[in-house]
Parts: sequence; C-alpha cells; structure tokens
Amino acid sequence: MARVSGKAKTRKSVAKRFKVTGTGKVLRRKQGKRHILQKKNRKRKRNLGKATTASPADVPRILENLPFH
Repeated sequence: MARVSGKAKTRKSVAKRFKVTGTGKVLRRKQGKRHILQKKNRKRKRNLGKATTASPADVPRILENLPFH
C-alpha cells in the first residue's frame, strides 16, 4: 500500500502482531498455540510460545505499515 502524501499513520493491527528489535529485525509470534493443544507434546507447545523472526520477504511490507518503528 503506497503512501503518496499526507500524514503517515501506523496500522494498529500490524503494530499488535509484530515488534521491531533494536537492530531492525522484525519479530512475530508462531501460529498453532490457540486450540487443539491436547495432542501436541510439551516441547512443541513450549517452542510455539517463543517469538521468531519474520520472513525477509515479508519485512518490507511490515515496515511499510509501521512508519514510526
């Protein structure tokens, strides 16, 4: 989504889902920890709780929606 002119606004939905680190990396949460947890083992659920870096292909689009990161 190109912003040609006007006031830059933060996409709040993106701001709630991603965090930019001090070095500029974009962190995201892993999917799969919402429901149907009984069949997943402890190690898998524990690792799903940790944050990971976003795909390099998605980073430009994420940062475009976070103008004040």
